[in-house]
Amino acid sequence: MAVLGSTHSGGSFGRTRLQIHFTRKGIEQGYPCFQIARTKKKWQVEPRIELFPTTKFIGKRLKMSLTANRTLELWQGFMPQIGRIQNRLGTELFSVEVYNETLFFEYYSPEKLFEKWAAVPVSHLEFIPSAMEPLEIPKGLYAVFLYKGKASEAPKAYAYIFGTWIPNSDYLLDSRPHFAIMGEKYKNEDPNSEEELWIPIRKA
Repeated sequence: MAVLGSTHSGGSFGRTRLQIHFTRKGIEQGYPCFQIARTKKKWQVEPRIELFPTTKFIGKRLKMSLTANRTLELWQGFMPQIGRIQNRLGTELFSVEVYNETLFFEYYSPEKLFEKWAAVPVSHLEFIPSAMEPLEIPKGLYAVFLYKGKASEAPKAYAYIFGTWIPNSDYLLDSRPHFAIMGEKYKNEDPNSEEELWIPIRKA
């Protein structure tokens, strides 16, 4: 399950004018995982830029790092209990990551701890099942990438987003939760699996 077509939308700004170009060779070497558009001479990665509304969630969370990854443990503890959640909105699953350090990515280390949630959006928080917790993601701007491929290979996508797309865009990474939306096309380790990676951004 990645650390991020969905039917969930937070209000679209339409296609972004930011388009990162690279050669076919570059795609073959590591970036075959995005929705790619072809122009006359170039290939493009085209994230959507969307305003995500303030949204309430109910779920479970665990502290982890990339070297001590507990994602499987998290979802195995959450999925059998998901039927207890009332007032659920939609059918999508959200994998949410909360990084408490502003400079988490600038001074990156695979041993740094972050908080990961397995959660679903709800209309209100009047009833929270035992062993679960509430979460609220504030309104904000996001770059949305459609990822296609095995969940275990998603780090290639994130490497491109953080290492290439953001540095070459008119945006900066913002200090809000990151998340992936997994809808009906999500199939975990199936190479045809699809999910959306939502990356918090702000104008540079």
